[in-house]
Amino acid sequence: MRKSLIAISILTLSAGVAFADDKPSADEAGKIAATAKAWGCTGGTGEKESEGTGVYELNDVKCADGANYDIKMDKAFKVISITAD
Repeated sequence: MRKSLIAISILTLSAGVAFADDKPSADEAGKIAATAKAWGCTGGTGEKESEGTGVYELNDVKCADGANYDIKMDKAFKVISITAD
């Protein structure tokens, strides 16, 4: 029982670390901003998911309609989803 609790604790702690996002490189940040601009959006905070999915996120962008959105892009910087923030 004790060994199971220790194993579960270790897995829980390591899972939190695995889902941390990375800062995109300058080149990636430029491509993220260009994609957002093409959709009529500016600003926001860029992130690169570190799980190896190749997904980029741009959080809290201001778009032409005046609302704030979160934008997800694939590794080719094509928009996967845009959700209201």
